[in-house]
Amino acid sequence: MKIAVIGGGSTYTPELVDGFARLGSMVDELVLIDPAAERLEIVGAFAARIFAAHGHPGKVTWTTDLDAGVTDADAAVIQLRVGGQQARISDETFPLECGCVGQETTGAGGLGKALRTVPVVLDVADRIRRRAKPGAWIVDFTNPVGIVTRALLDAGHRAVGLCNVAIGFQRRFAGYLGVDPSSVVLDHVGLNHLTWERAAYVDGVDRLPSLLADHLPEISDEVDIAPKVLTTLGNVPSYYLSYFYGHDKHVRESTGQMTRGQRVAELEATLIEMYRDVHLVEKPALLGERGGAFYSEAAVGLLASLYGHDDRSVHSVNVRNNGTLPFLPADAVIEVSARAGLEGPAPLPVTPLPPDLAGLITHVWGYEELAIDAALRGGRQRVYRALLAHPLIGQHEYADALADKLIAAGRAHLAWAS
Repeated sequence: MKIAVIGGGSTYTPELVDGFARLGSMVDELVLIDPAAERLEIVGAFAARIFAAHGHPGKVTWTTDLDAGVTDADAAVIQLRVGGQQARISDETFPLECGCVGQETTGAGGLGKALRTVPVVLDVADRIRRRAKPGAWIVDFTNPVGIVTRALLDAGHRAVGLCNVAIGFQRRFAGYLGVDPSSVVLDHVGLNHLTWERAAYVDGVDRLPSLLADHLPEISDEVDIAPKVLTTLGNVPSYYLSYFYGHDKHVRESTGQMTRGQRVAELEATLIEMYRDVHLVEKPALLGERGGAFYSEAAVGLLASLYGHDDRSVHSVNVRNNGTLPFLPADAVIEVSARAGLEGPAPLPVTPLPPDLAGLITHVWGYEELAIDAALRGGRQRVYRALLAHPLIGQHEYADALADKLIAAGRAHLAWAS
């Protein structure tokens, strides 16, 4: 297989490369594609050393030419960050001026990322469709994954969204239980970055109640959500739900502090210098602070299933609803556990959701619909309406001010905002 990685010059790419080097026996060529030529050269050379160190027979190539890179690819992984870390820092900063959480995938910051990202990803996908092999899968790891995947599917692309939240829980739960991670099957459900683990099955037995009973303080700390919330819900929300269950706390703690984007920018500068070392042949421990734990295992496992190399594993993916959650339309994109094969992911059955989970999912789905419309058609009124619909904003005073700040911040990337 030839796999193209769009955004391959990212400092995080060695994590993905390490996964393919260790687990991706089906890969003949891994091509990294990025417009940042100098950084791509450094990351590409390091990636090639990783493959060689693992004795992987496949080759690693890299190019700034998107069309050439995706030609005859069997699959493409998209991991873009339009605007780089500076845009992320803006996403994490301007909402705080209105007393709203600053975050790169939810709230006003998440909308800003969606507005500048969706058009770029759709252009990339069109070029993949024209030049890759017929039926090539697009695996989207570009945030906000749910919104981007919905746009890809609506445009007729063979796409699936991927997030590392669930595989992180699977690994942590397996560690607590002392079992192999592959034996833990999660009842993972919701929208991207709005998910809950409602069960953790091992040999058909739900071990989540005992996990909450025995490890409540540790799990609470990991997701940054009060223990009382977890015991009341009887499940484990993702860390991103902490922005909903503890919004004002996040605003207080974030105001005037270094943003996550600023920290990542510092890490990236250090990592690039490390990658220049021709003697470095394995991903450095510092990369673990970059985020996205277990992304490589999730990506390699999903691609292996989609191309018929593994039809047993369960993956947490972003796919069309098609009746899985009866309170959402069929064409909505949800994030659930699924088995994948040559025909694509098939969601596992989902038991009915309680009203608090279903209500919040529906509310955020409504915002996402408006966010996609704003990303595709532009205009301040559409941006304002999407902000007004978001449960973390929802007031005219905030939505009106944030619309102006968001558009001002996005002028470098949004043609309609110029």
